[in-house]
Amino acid sequence: MSAGTPTPAGPDTAPARVGYAALLRTPGAWTFLVPAFAARLPYAMLSLGIVLLVLDTHGSYGTAGAVAAVSAVAQAVIGPQTGRLADRYGQAAVLLPSVAVHAVSVAALIGLALGHAPAWALFAAAAPAGASVPQIGAMVRARWVSRLSDSPATLNTAFAFESVTDEFTFVVGPVLATAIATTVTPSAALIAEAALTVAGGLAFAAQRRTAPVRHPRTADGRGPSALSSPGVRLLAGAFLGVGTVFGAMQVSVTAFAESVGRGGASGTVYGVFAGGSMLAGVLYGLIAWRRSARTRMLGCYALLVLGCSTLWAMPNLTALSVAGLFCGLAIAPTLITGYTLVETLVADGAKTEAFTWLTGAIGLGLAVGSTAAGQLIDTHGPSAGFLVPVVGAGLGLVALIALRGLLVAPRPAAQAVATSADRPGADGTDTARPVTGTARPGADGVGPRQLVGAGSGR
Repeated sequence: MSAGTPTPAGPDTAPARVGYAALLRTPGAWTFLVPAFAARLPYAMLSLGIVLLVLDTHGSYGTAGAVAAVSAVAQAVIGPQTGRLADRYGQAAVLLPSVAVHAVSVAALIGLALGHAPAWALFAAAAPAGASVPQIGAMVRARWVSRLSDSPATLNTAFAFESVTDEFTFVVGPVLATAIATTVTPSAALIAEAALTVAGGLAFAAQRRTAPVRHPRTADGRGPSALSSPGVRLLAGAFLGVGTVFGAMQVSVTAFAESVGRGGASGTVYGVFAGGSMLAGVLYGLIAWRRSARTRMLGCYALLVLGCSTLWAMPNLTALSVAGLFCGLAIAPTLITGYTLVETLVADGAKTEAFTWLTGAIGLGLAVGSTAAGQLIDTHGPSAGFLVPVVGAGLGLVALIALRGLLVAPRPAAQAVATSADRPGADGTDTARPVTGTARPGADGVGPRQLVGAGSGR
């Protein structure tokens, strides 16, 4: 363990408290965090930029929403595949072609939209534009894992920092896209998105010293797969529920504000929601948690459902802002804990892929949530849209409670050998052999996760 790294806590002690200042002093951190921020900011600009452009050129909310949805779905489906390739061949090998395809696809989409091309042509350009969005957030988390695997407490703080950064980009990104679209032209917003993606992506790819090691296929042609873990599949389903909260909130808050004649206030209300999440994420990362990550996940998700359950009954924007604040307070802790858990459920060669499955599930849930909320709003009024977060998050909570046993990290082979070696033989004699090594606490900092010793390969 390097000097200055907090000593991991044992089973009977609380994990060390690690602040953000100590995290950011991690050698090499700033070299990938700065370009990563520039590259992930467009993630929150693409959908809104598409909507603003297509609405301006085709005059149809339906067409604009459909084109943005195609982009979001393509990103959710293809993103995990690029994550798997990044684990296998390295992040730079995936980022370089991704940013090139993204720039060409966005340019094609802009040209088709300005030329008033039919909807199917816009779909054809939006799909590769979404599919080629660099999965920077997952790649940054993979870099933190590779550098902080010996300090679970610091890694928990890193995941908190990343979730807060995600929230910040989703607040700033749409504002930036709207400002450029309204002050210049709608197409300029997508041009800025593509430029940031290319510049940030190339700068991030250039930081190879901090990149995690590659995990190529084994001799039999196989490699670790994130989806082979039932726990990863469960967490992806839970994050799908979180995504429905994001999507439904965006549409429902806008509709509710317009219904009371204060459409301009929708950004403020949604900002309060996102601000609550950012605040909770900052505080969450500073706490030395004694509870296991699985217990925290169930608790945070239950609070999310509770917060969503009051939104539909709010009589005015002030009350909705307060309810949105309490709902937002549960968002970042849920995401942080989910990323913490998934890191313990997969092998080293599948961590980037696992993170992208969670991120993709959020994007897919966002598309489902916004679509379902829009349908309810059209038929039953603006407040009906707030039922979507309750249902989406509620289903996720039911799945987490019913299948919570899947969130336990698999016991490493070395530890299993040690356990079986300690058992008496058939004749009642002790056949145990001494095993050397040290137990490394899990991501929750409260129990051994892996036995590191001779021949462990770590």
